[in-house]
Amino acid sequence: MTPIALSKTGPTSWRQRSVPLATSLLACALLACAVSTAASPPAVPSRFGVDAPELAHLGPSGVGVRTLEFVHRGQPAVLAYDAVHAMAPLRDRTLTVDVWYPAATTPESARIVYKATLPGEGETGPVAFTIPGLAARNARPLAGAFPLVIVSHGYSNATVAMSWLTENLASKGYVVAAIRHEDPSITDPQGFPEPLLRRPLDLAFVAGELRRELGAQHLIDPDRVALVGYSMGGYGVLTAAGATLDPKGPPNSLVPGGLLGPYVRGAPEQSAIAIPGVRAVVALAPAGGGKLAAWGAEGLRAITAPLLLIAGDDDRTVDYRSGARAIFDMATSTHRYLLTFKGGGHAIGLNPVPDAMRGRLWDLEWFEDPVWRKDRITAINAHFITAFLDLYVKGDQSRAAYLEVPVSLSAAGEWPASKSFAYDAYSPATSGITVWKGFQRNHASGLELLEAPAAGPAH
Repeated sequence: MTPIALSKTGPTSWRQRSVPLATSLLACALLACAVSTAASPPAVPSRFGVDAPELAHLGPSGVGVRTLEFVHRGQPAVLAYDAVHAMAPLRDRTLTVDVWYPAATTPESARIVYKATLPGEGETGPVAFTIPGLAARNARPLAGAFPLVIVSHGYSNATVAMSWLTENLASKGYVVAAIRHEDPSITDPQGFPEPLLRRPLDLAFVAGELRRELGAQHLIDPDRVALVGYSMGGYGVLTAAGATLDPKGPPNSLVPGGLLGPYVRGAPEQSAIAIPGVRAVVALAPAGGGKLAAWGAEGLRAITAPLLLIAGDDDRTVDYRSGARAIFDMATSTHRYLLTFKGGGHAIGLNPVPDAMRGRLWDLEWFEDPVWRKDRITAINAHFITAFLDLYVKGDQSRAAYLEVPVSLSAAGEWPASKSFAYDAYSPATSGITVWKGFQRNHASGLELLEAPAAGPAH
């Protein structure tokens, strides 16, 4: 796979000194273990850990990956807007989409190594990294029309940095298409208007192209579509799922030349940024609340697809209280869930940190949370996203028990001493055991899961 952005920073220098032979051997053994763990794809159980909840683990299918390109003709170049002449030039926008799918692979199939970059701090420039993958490039797809999950990454992120989810879902019978939005660098504040306009437009356009192309190949069922977005991608998927943009909201004023105006609530092109027939929506640490105030209560009430919000309540980037929590409270027309990592921050959407990103705190913070183990975050996310999509997209009613938790605070769950199971058994959440279903005893703390049904019609 070609890099998502630009070049890598210089190598790290190491100092050498003499050490006793025994110490050297021990260090080599520990290093071998570390390398073995680091070399495991983020989607596999060994990276999630033995305390991963039940539904985090891989499904029965092999995983293939392919890359598609679509061209959206005549799109306004937001950042080239000419204020003097009050116009933005029209350009063709090429969108690359990475597609993971259930595939016929063997243990001998060559596994991909993903390559990408993320913006570095200040003048550092982009920082390159690699991620070992589970997928085999262009492997033969399994027969079947699978549900389609469209993924929108965070601002200046990379699709392959969410392989913990994309490969995991593909192994469970989903086709997962992640859009490379090619954002301006997050270090350039002048670039912010572009994703405000482009995210929902990119999603709506790519959804239509994927439904046509992959539907014609009988790889997907175009009537079973779900959306997953992280951070700025959360803003995108909520909007594309039907949340109408507030005409008086900050996004409309931040995008120059009124370019967002035709798509806001009540405007002629409002429906052009919405994807019809979405079955379910997942938004991780979504942007769009707080100071951005993209939709307001009226806009969020327009979402009717079931919604799973996932956030940390110490998110310093998009704010939890006026972001995910307010979205949960205001999206009253749909059945919705809010999973909260207590003390967790914004970095809940990407893979565990690659080795190349460990040298600077800026680079590390793209991936890692200061409080929560990242393998723990991705395992919990994979568990709940699987339950949610299986229930609302595949119609598997057995998954409801994983979402209808007996106590909203995970730490309040009890496992009476009289209930004897293997120490690492998963909770059945029955017979007096209130530890959340699919979690192990003593390993269900620090989380809150809220659920609210769609409000009935007003009287």
